[in-house]
Amino acid sequence: MTPQIELVDVQKHYGSFHALKDINLTVPKGQFVALVGPSGCGKSTLLRSIAGLERISGGTLRIEAQVVNDLPPRKRDLAMVFQSYALYPHMSVRDNLTYALRLNGVSKAERAKAAEEVAGVIGLEDLLDRKPRELSGGQRQRVAMGRAIIREPKAFLFDEPLSNLDAALRVRMRKEVRALHDRIGATSVYVTHDQIEAMTMADHVVVLRAGVIEQQGAPMELYDRPANRFVAGFIGSPAMNFVPGALTGAGTVRLELPGSPEIGVEMGGEAGRAVTVGLRPEHLIVGREEGAKIPVTIGAVEQTGSSCYLFTEGDPEVLVTTEGTSAIRAGDAVSLHVAPGHVHLFDPKTGLTLRG
Repeated sequence: MTPQIELVDVQKHYGSFHALKDINLTVPKGQFVALVGPSGCGKSTLLRSIAGLERISGGTLRIEAQVVNDLPPRKRDLAMVFQSYALYPHMSVRDNLTYALRLNGVSKAERAKAAEEVAGVIGLEDLLDRKPRELSGGQRQRVAMGRAIIREPKAFLFDEPLSNLDAALRVRMRKEVRALHDRIGATSVYVTHDQIEAMTMADHVVVLRAGVIEQQGAPMELYDRPANRFVAGFIGSPAMNFVPGALTGAGTVRLELPGSPEIGVEMGGEAGRAVTVGLRPEHLIVGREEGAKIPVTIGAVEQTGSSCYLFTEGDPEVLVTTEGTSAIRAGDAVSLHVAPGHVHLFDPKTGLTLRG
């Protein structure tokens, strides 16, 4: 695929603070890329660097093969959609959509035609004469996206655009944003702290921590084969359980939990080697007959209706999720079955995966 945006060894310093470290990223034309990570990881700084709102300290940044390190934002032909809608309250939806076109000297007739076309794309064709105060939060965000679309930029940059919306509207809007991306064939770079947004919306997910790309790839690649403990704990909801353990021979591991049997794993190693065992809550099965079983006592139960969270007693606490409701109560003794294909092993010191 043709690269639309390329970053090669990009650095960003704020005085002595190293905000971005050796960032290498290619965004192909038409792809939806999500930048995700905890607060302060550098994802917004990276997005602003692409936009030209931050000047990079080193490396190379290209847009459509042109080096843009020293190019001002207005000449990069990128459109940003921010967390705040930043709409002009005294203007109608129509005027908000076409404001940039008016500044660029586009005729009134052409602006009207463009507004009608974009309003049809974002589903606001009946609201063109309303003011922002007469719109819902989701409708305002659509106007903000329409204002970016009307420019027909080389790429769209989204900086946590849904974080101001309530949970139900956020779910609906993330589907709308992705559908809009597909409909217009856009190239999109999307910043979010919500890994569920990243997993459900993006073709390619970039996980950052402390200014470093920890891992990047397709969403399920990161879920199934995390490169290290950080990625394993960040991608997936609820988060992965981490339990100390030790290899017991070729292809087996024992957890540091009372009564833990030997569990099959997809790697060999020296018996006695300490490891950190990663177990996703959804990959632990309660009361299964066959296979290695771990005896545990349930310390707490949370019922949500669609699923049930079971927390074990002791340290480390292990979380198990089951579908629907459960008759299990706090204090019950149960056994957990672990499928060998869903056991992750990490080096306790480096945090790196031990699987090939």
